[in-house]
Amino acid sequence: MRLFIAEKPSLAQAIAHGLGHMSKRNGYIECGNDIVTWCFGHILQQYDPEDYDKNLHAWRLEDLPIIPEHWKNKVSSSAKEQYEVIKSLVAKADCIVNAGDPDREGQLLVDEVLNQLGVLNQKPVQRILLNALDEKSVKTALADIRDNRDFVGLRNSALARQRADWLIGMNLTRMYTIRSQKAGYAGTISVGRVQTPTTALVVRRELEIRDFKPKDYYLLQVDWTHSNGVIPTTWKPQKQTEGQDEEGRLIKRDPAEQLAEEIRQEPGVVESVEQKKGQSQPKLPYSLSSLQIDAGKIYGYSPQEVLDTQQSLYEKKLTTYPRSDCDYLPTNQLADVPLVLKSLRELTDNLAQMVENADPALRSRAWNDKKISAHHAIIPTTITPEWDRLNEREQNLYTLVAKAYLAQFYPPQTFLSTKIQIRCAGESFHASGKVILDDGWKQLYHGSLEEKEGDDHPETKLPAVKQGDAVSCQESRIQTRTTKPPARYNASTLLKAMKEIGKYVKDASLKATLKDCSGIGTEATRAGIIETIQKRGFVSATRQKNLIPTEKGYLLLRILSDSITYPDITARWEQSLDAISRKEMRLQDFFQEQSRFVQQLLEEAKSCEIPPPKDVVRCPKCGSPMMRRWTTKNGKKSYFWGCSKYPECKTTLPDRNGKPVFEEMRYHPKKKQGKTNAGPFRYKKPTE
Repeated sequence: MRLFIAEKPSLAQAIAHGLGHMSKRNGYIECGNDIVTWCFGHILQQYDPEDYDKNLHAWRLEDLPIIPEHWKNKVSSSAKEQYEVIKSLVAKADCIVNAGDPDREGQLLVDEVLNQLGVLNQKPVQRILLNALDEKSVKTALADIRDNRDFVGLRNSALARQRADWLIGMNLTRMYTIRSQKAGYAGTISVGRVQTPTTALVVRRELEIRDFKPKDYYLLQVDWTHSNGVIPTTWKPQKQTEGQDEEGRLIKRDPAEQLAEEIRQEPGVVESVEQKKGQSQPKLPYSLSSLQIDAGKIYGYSPQEVLDTQQSLYEKKLTTYPRSDCDYLPTNQLADVPLVLKSLRELTDNLAQMVENADPALRSRAWNDKKISAHHAIIPTTITPEWDRLNEREQNLYTLVAKAYLAQFYPPQTFLSTKIQIRCAGESFHASGKVILDDGWKQLYHGSLEEKEGDDHPETKLPAVKQGDAVSCQESRIQTRTTKPPARYNASTLLKAMKEIGKYVKDASLKATLKDCSGIGTEATRAGIIETIQKRGFVSATRQKNLIPTEKGYLLLRILSDSITYPDITARWEQSLDAISRKEMRLQDFFQEQSRFVQQLLEEAKSCEIPPPKDVVRCPKCGSPMMRRWTTKNGKKSYFWGCSKYPECKTTLPDRNGKPVFEEMRYHPKKKQGKTNAGPFRYKKPTE
């Protein structure tokens, strides 16, 4: 008997349809001699510290670092019944097929179940890679089942990420929470491999904005008369001119006024003319990140909204795997082109016209087998959507994906660019123009929101001139401009920064090294990380959906080491994970490196100064910060304030509406009732 273990029920259902002869059972589907069962994502959880040692339930500095000798997992309480189903089926199976999603997390979540059951290396295990859930894609994947051992590197990279997250999160969260509580801060200071440098991006951007001092600068613009028309130019000083700043901007108006007067009296000459044809290749199909960025700019959708919507389209079998980090397509997908185009033609009039003008014989740069790993770009499937049954968000995102796919069957946009340089009064004046020769793929976006969000310069026509032609000043004007601070992040631009993390390293020498880095986080987790740092109170969103740091966010940057707040080491981790995936780095070497790194960070944390909060409550007896704590009696919580120097100082104050009541101060309570958190701190386990 062959057993398929899918990542989720929807994936199991698609596989079962592909196999045929379906007969549903409790927790699995029989398909002739095959059986398909499923997980619910990760049905195993890593041990908490207290699972390894019950004494670690209390948070104490002397217990750090916590580094497990042997890593263990436990079954999630919500998945115990399904785990037992899988366990019984695995015992009967002759061959097992890992049907996790085609990425490192999908590889791990099935492999870890097989490892927990002790059969990963005891029974034959195969791997199926599904990038889409339509019947044709499923049957193609079923005909190309591979050996699961080929994906050991992928699994180990996910395992490395999972355990590195645990080491950083458990140890540093405990360290900084205990120390910040002693300084008078309430709550947990959660530290994470990805969430912390992401938070730091927002905080540092806000500090840049706060420190920014706007400066006025001036542009001298001159229109020149030529026999064939007017040439609009801008003065670009060729050498250091009095009144320029270090970036070459003219911060004094006098030189511009003086030059404007001089050129009225002198003739000018066309010093050089440069013309060349250029091309703009069709945009690549979407990866998840590029789709999240575009959808954020065009429609204001959050990254999580885009991911959720694409997951819905995927489960409806309308688009391919949503968590793809790839924006290229394999050549074997060319066989589906006529079917996909036929499907798109049957939707809206707009898409039908786009299909009509497409040339299926064209091959864009997107068709590149060398760029494909576990999955390919997000594209429409051969299934025609029931358009009216899709909600507005689904229609918008499907259309974005469809247009990017159709662009591959349009020619490049071609244009003629012209650069003219005019010389007068010893200074140079520059003009640039662009004439579109053939719109090519850009015609797909005319009049659309996508075109408005584009970065292309508008078409600018210049008169025909040649070197040596005489010109004269028709008009000059001095424009005053003001430098602007950097823009605040929103969810989409922060996601882009996470993907392009090499731009934000502290060590400039790493920029070249990290140019091709895949960023921090993954396609599947970045949206969740942005939501997490908001839920944990490090950043908040304005009405304009911009992200700004909270007091807790500023504290995080103030007290944490640069080693964890800057992305340098985090980006290197991602490179290490890629190396593990390619079997170029051993899992054990990575763990040893991370264990040393955690110990280094803990040592740095011990010596950092944590200033008390502005509204700190001081102990009336010893002057130390006081903390709001709770006790339980008969299952009910009641709050009080206790000195952070406990047990050296046992001063307590009653709590009234979250504030201490000093007039009812009491010292050294003789009797303790119920359970209390007045001693070592106990908090909910942090997760990345």
